[in-house]
Amino acid sequence: MQEASIIRIAPPPQPGYFKRTLGALFATPLNAIVTLICLWLFWLVLKGSYGWLIARMVTEGGSTACRAGNGFCLPFFQAKLRFLIFGVYPYEEHWRAGSAMLLFLAGLGISMIPRFWGRWLLVLWTGIVVASFVLISGGIFGLKPIETSQWSGLPLSLILTTVGLALGFPLGVILALARASNLPAIRVLAIVFIEVVRGVPLISILFMASVMLPLFMPTGLTVDKLLRAQIAIIIFAAAYIAEAVRGGLQAIPRGQHEAAGALGLHYWQAMRQIILPQAIKIVIPPLVNISIGFFQDTTLVTIIGLLDFLSTIRAAMTDPEWIGAAVLEGYLFAAFVYLVFSYSMGAYSRYLERRLRTGHD
Repeated sequence: MQEASIIRIAPPPQPGYFKRTLGALFATPLNAIVTLICLWLFWLVLKGSYGWLIARMVTEGGSTACRAGNGFCLPFFQAKLRFLIFGVYPYEEHWRAGSAMLLFLAGLGISMIPRFWGRWLLVLWTGIVVASFVLISGGIFGLKPIETSQWSGLPLSLILTTVGLALGFPLGVILALARASNLPAIRVLAIVFIEVVRGVPLISILFMASVMLPLFMPTGLTVDKLLRAQIAIIIFAAAYIAEAVRGGLQAIPRGQHEAAGALGLHYWQAMRQIILPQAIKIVIPPLVNISIGFFQDTTLVTIIGLLDFLSTIRAAMTDPEWIGAAVLEGYLFAAFVYLVFSYSMGAYSRYLERRLRTGHD
């Protein structure tokens, strides 16, 4: 018996990327009008930015030339760049704050590489924190002692954010487990702590840590202002991380708990080896969002007398010599730095999601 021949019809050719894009932008008259308006606005912004940033840039002459001109003030950065980054930290000791900042950034870079994950990272970060503290504070190895009131600028923002999130994460995980506990007393305490901390703004926590924390100390014992701010940030971060992790725990199917019990694992083994790894993978986006938010919220420490990165920008711009000369330059520099760090954390989050395959297929 003769077999029936199978006729295969070739799929129609797909339009190229450029044609698909134009088709989407000009598919309808309304789309075309909106696209043309957006292109016109983009052209105006690009033209104005080019004129201010490049064509009319002031390259020399100091603050007087910047006041006379109407372009980007390059002399402002030539005179104030180190102050913008390091603030009131002693000028001749900037190499110490810079070295500590590079240590933190190197540690963050290594921690982002999955093949380096392991218990040795705890040892590495212990060494980084100790070395950075010795470099910035001094007092040993022939280094000039620097009071914490002079710690400022970008290094201070990085320290507050990194240490706050690093210590707030395990505390947040414990709070999340306590809130999901079957023991009523522990669950109620965790709920009260989380809801109270999340129910007030960070600025209130900073005020309370600055004013009330010394009241709980023995007579004659003082708590450093920087340490008070760091404790406030750790507590605030822990409450938000706890809610994110709790959401991940609730997303784990009940069968995973039952499977862990069938394997003979007790509660902490099941949490450490089965439940928590899955829950944390699920909540990577909100955890990164919390990290970005706290890096930006370190600007609030200025209310208790600490000069973070944005505070040093404001201080440089209010210098009598440069008032009216650099109106936008400092804020644009701050926006650029915050954008680089925030975008880097977001890009790493997306990479981590793809690698761990936490997205939806």
